[in-house]
Amino acid sequence: MDVCGPAGRRRYALARPSYMNAPSSRGLQRRSLVRSREPVPTEMRLRAPSIPGALRHAVLAIFLVYCILPATWILAAVTKDSSQIFTTFGFWFANPPHFFENIVDLFAFRDGIFIRWFGNSLLYAGSISLGSTLICALGGYAFAKYDFPGKHFLFNFILGAIMVPSTALVLPLFLMLYRLGLVNTIWGVILPSLVNPFGLYLMRVFWDASFPNELIEAARLDGAGELRIFWHLGMPLMQSGLVTVTLLSFVGAWNNFFLPLIVLSKDDLYPLTLGLNIWNSVSNAAGGGKPSYHLIALGSLISVLPLIAAFILLGKYWRGGLTAGAAK
Repeated sequence: MDVCGPAGRRRYALARPSYMNAPSSRGLQRRSLVRSREPVPTEMRLRAPSIPGALRHAVLAIFLVYCILPATWILAAVTKDSSQIFTTFGFWFANPPHFFENIVDLFAFRDGIFIRWFGNSLLYAGSISLGSTLICALGGYAFAKYDFPGKHFLFNFILGAIMVPSTALVLPLFLMLYRLGLVNTIWGVILPSLVNPFGLYLMRVFWDASFPNELIEAARLDGAGELRIFWHLGMPLMQSGLVTVTLLSFVGAWNNFFLPLIVLSKDDLYPLTLGLNIWNSVSNAAGGGKPSYHLIALGSLISVLPLIAAFILLGKYWRGGLTAGAAK
């Protein structure tokens, strides 16, 4: 009998015990895996509840109006005098406009104290942003590329400082600055603001993502020192990260109000944020007397122009830096 032919194989299969004809467990697992990999029909998939387009546009329109209304009000207020701000419609311009008269009054008030405050804000924000960025770049490089005892503990401790509210540091910071003789000085505003835990974290992320260790090892083999590797190899590759940290530090220093409030008492050292707040307090106490609200509105508008210019000039690098940090 030919057991190798078709008839022989059929008779052999019928003669085998039933348990030998049953599929093995491995075969069942393979079949289940193959079936699980088969694409699920579209109609059987769970669909996320879709939001109607009209509702989405309505929500976006509400947020748009919420953002535009304050800017519209301030643009209309700079064209009015002090009395028209409260007696006319807030979201429309004065006719005739008093814009140029307000500019002359603003720059002439108290021998140009507004120009002095504007220069103080530029000094504080510029020095803080540059110094803070340099410190964050050095610290981020050390945490990213070196191994030393207590590295992770120290880094986590620095990050924990982000969660400490600034109000809890008011009294010890003031006492420390008073003992050092830095109260009513520009250094009392600049030095404490150089500490930027969030900027340090960002720079460590950028160093890890954009500066490979192989490049450092190759530079060391060529005889380059650590400072040369940092300045000539690392810093050019950190352009996006440096601009991002600089811009964030500049915005934070420009809008800083609490620290100058507790450190400074001489009005010729005030930044714009504190000076405009003092003007507003005086106007409220004097019933709308000098300095008037139209000067406050115009000063507030001028105070945001450097921030807008910084975002326009550095926006390309800033967006690229945020993308690189998110990819990490």
